[in-house]
Amino acid sequence: MVGLSPASMRTKKTRAVGIPLVDLSLDRSIVSELIVKACEEYGIFKVINHGVPREIISRLEDEGVHFFDKPDCDKRRAGPAGPFGYGLKKIGLNGDKGELEYLLLHTNPFSIAERSKTISNEPENFSCVVNDYIEAARELASEILDLVAEGLWVPDKYVFSRLIRDVENDSVLRFNHYPPVLKSQDPSSKACKDDQIGFGEHSDPQILTILRSNDVAGLEIALHDGFWIPVPPDPSQFYVIIGDALRVLTNGKLESVRHRAMANSSRNSRMSIMYFGAPPLNATISPLPEFVSPQNPSLYKSFTWGEYKKAAYSLRLGDSRLDLFKAPYQH
Repeated sequence: MVGLSPASMRTKKTRAVGIPLVDLSLDRSIVSELIVKACEEYGIFKVINHGVPREIISRLEDEGVHFFDKPDCDKRRAGPAGPFGYGLKKIGLNGDKGELEYLLLHTNPFSIAERSKTISNEPENFSCVVNDYIEAARELASEILDLVAEGLWVPDKYVFSRLIRDVENDSVLRFNHYPPVLKSQDPSSKACKDDQIGFGEHSDPQILTILRSNDVAGLEIALHDGFWIPVPPDPSQFYVIIGDALRVLTNGKLESVRHRAMANSSRNSRMSIMYFGAPPLNATISPLPEFVSPQNPSLYKSFTWGEYKKAAYSLRLGDSRLDLFKAPYQH
């Protein structure tokens, strides 16, 4: 990616590029082909006719809105994030900050039940709503991963989805809330500027992300040439983002897109909800044999998800974690 600062990239002329759209109700062979093409070219696409009931989505959004509307002292009872729980502006352990507050949950039902006690006045209801959403998001992610395998002509079409369906999977659910940061006419003011970051540039380390946001814009993705393009919000649909782990499993054939969220300059709050599908900590991540040959050698060393996760937590948000796991002859 072109080495430009976030500010300079925002001032560059942006090409008109549409995010790929995939209708999951089409013929399966067509859908799998469309998904693979989108993953290869962009690393992100929007799905329609996804089959997730509107009620499951709206109930979770209501819980998120209710939590972030609470007084600060009540929200802090669910923190500090370490990494799970409530966090404010501080992202990770290495100095990254953003104009947001968030809630991070492990998808394990027992973990959710315990966390819900400090998040909601009705913890049982909160747990039920979250678990319903996680189940629906996991099913959608698994279906998409099966379609990816089919589109890539992998003999075992469950080779990717099996990792996030595993009972020991390390998947997480994250709510990001971006309150309005109003612009100021004073150049020295800390109020929202055009290049102010809500959540910094990064790629997702997991296998696959299912993202849903309200109708306030902010998400941007980086193209191969360094241009940033906005991702239009669509509250009724989902965006699917390819993670680093899937990039490795396909030996770089699929792209893990770098993305960011700009600080919220609108008058309304922006809230996004992400399901990050991840394998068990002890799962081995390495290019599948189908993607390796003498003409196309392995780009990455073999590692466990736990090792990669540890590396991700040791680096800054924008660092390229995969560089640490490249095959020796790729350096």
